[in-house]
Amino acid sequence: MELSAFGRRLTSDSGTRSLMDDLGDIASAGGGIMNLGGGNPSLIPAAEAVFRRRMREFLERDRAFERAIGAYGGPDGDRGFARALAGFLQEELGWAVTERNIALTNGSQSAFVALFNLLAGPMSDDGPARRILLPLAPEYIGYADIGFAPGVLTACRSTIQELGDKLFKYGVDFDALEAVDDIGAICLSRPTNPTGNVVTDAEVERLRAVARARGVPLILDNAYGPPFPGIVFGRATPVWDEQTVVCLSLSKLGLPAFRTGIVIANEALIEALVAATAIFCLSPGGLGPAFAADLVASREVLALVRDVIRPHYADRARRAVDRLRAGLEAYDVRIHKPEGAFFLWLWMRGLPVTNAALYERLKARGVIVVSGHYFFPGLEDDDWPHKRECIRISYADDRDRIERGLDIIVDEVRRAYDGGPPP
Repeated sequence: MELSAFGRRLTSDSGTRSLMDDLGDIASAGGGIMNLGGGNPSLIPAAEAVFRRRMREFLERDRAFERAIGAYGGPDGDRGFARALAGFLQEELGWAVTERNIALTNGSQSAFVALFNLLAGPMSDDGPARRILLPLAPEYIGYADIGFAPGVLTACRSTIQELGDKLFKYGVDFDALEAVDDIGAICLSRPTNPTGNVVTDAEVERLRAVARARGVPLILDNAYGPPFPGIVFGRATPVWDEQTVVCLSLSKLGLPAFRTGIVIANEALIEALVAATAIFCLSPGGLGPAFAADLVASREVLALVRDVIRPHYADRARRAVDRLRAGLEAYDVRIHKPEGAFFLWLWMRGLPVTNAALYERLKARGVIVVSGHYFFPGLEDDDWPHKRECIRISYADDRDRIERGLDIIVDEVRRAYDGGPPP
């Protein structure tokens, strides 16, 4: 069988495929692997109790379950959920949106496949191609391979500010942005996956100004951010206007199996996205939105974020940072300041082995992380040593497994620096 050029690209080495294969292996192992790699949210008992109660109420509502599973919806997704969310965004955030500004997709990843290919790539048969600009790298692994045409992504190296207590923070290099042309959109995740970085409000405002000057959308991937799941430990003002695209998800709230992505944009872009959804998958799944509509309409989601989800991850972040800092104090290792999401980004400056080799050594000891070299989409040709010195660590799994996994990471990093073989 001979695959097309696009097919060969899809089946080549992919960070997204590697990550999802690891998640499948973890699920099959039934708890025998320490999962410090994937993006699965924590199973938080207090949140699960809310979801179980809401599911019972949903099942008991007259014909609600049958309607949700028994008929196709429109390609824009469940309109009851869209109306509930529009009311929420109007009242809680002051956004001037209606349900016509909201489309649903089968998870955030499918939303980005559509958005990136609607806004970038060849613009005519003989004209120049446009690209999606990622204004700071490292960035989300899932952006890397979703362009139908090669070269859809370009990125700029982040600035690095070294802080006290073995921490550091990435920032946007606005001078570097000025040199990038042929842009169809600017995109960033906030909080950033993989680093837990929250791009500051001031940086967001400057990026909005850059987008306006270029006449292109600014896409804010809020899969971990406000208003829900709201896994942000400091300040991050949610923003939207006609030139801003905000992407949300039910996944990190604790409902990843529903595969419900949410896109909030101007009506013209929403119509284009809906047309793409109709072609790609007919219509998005209806069970997640039908289940979550009252959770949003009642505002219970706000209490869930404030009282359960955010405190859970903030506590996990503090414990994980303390454990890594204590174990690696004598080494040239820094942790990105944990400002949101549920990842730690470990920078091992001058590491004698590559992060890909460290990943294999940890996997052999039953610990899954993600090698940092995958998180630089748009910088594939940039030989930045930093790309080989970082790993992403999740602290969302069972706490005992996380702590055992962190201790093994500490041991392997020490061995790598000291020249010792794996045990």
